[in-house]
Amino acid sequence: MSSLSYNLPNDWELRWSRSRNLPYFYNRVSAESRWQAPEGVDPSVAPAFQKDYQSQHAQQPQDGEKVEGPKSVRVSHLLVKHAESRRPSSWREDTITRSKDEALQKLQGFEIKIKAGEAQLSDLAATESDCSSAKKSGDLGFFERGQMQPQFERASFALQVGEMSEPVWTDSGVHLIQRTG
Repeated sequence: MSSLSYNLPNDWELRWSRSRNLPYFYNRVSAESRWQAPEGVDPSVAPAFQKDYQSQHAQQPQDGEKVEGPKSVRVSHLLVKHAESRRPSSWREDTITRSKDEALQKLQGFEIKIKAGEAQLSDLAATESDCSSAKKSGDLGFFERGQMQPQFERASFALQVGEMSEPVWTDSGVHLIQRTG
């Protein structure tokens, strides 16, 4: 999937945002990132790139396992980042310094409250999650295989509607995931 196949100017390339699960344009010379196509570039290249990217990065069965289940799922999640997260900052904290153990302890505290019926994941996600999806009570909407980090995807597709995961580790941090659709 080179930028040449999408007729981009020499300095521009298409990249994939793992946090937003969308393609974006990146200028290698100026380091500018943007969601909209640069001037003179057909805006339809982004959806074409997205389709190509998702088909190339779709989760492949391992060791002959058969992929079963729904084509897409909808989940809400609560993310706790740590100092080693791929982007150790959030809307809540400019610089996250907690250790992985501290992040897990914090998440397990939320898990206990949810399992005890003292709180809902969506309510805690709105105030405590380190993900920008907190604005939507942790709702990530529907997604298909190949759109999320593999560990997150496996956990999401393994859940039944209404079921909540155990803590799930990804490059972003540690999550509680609840399937909502």
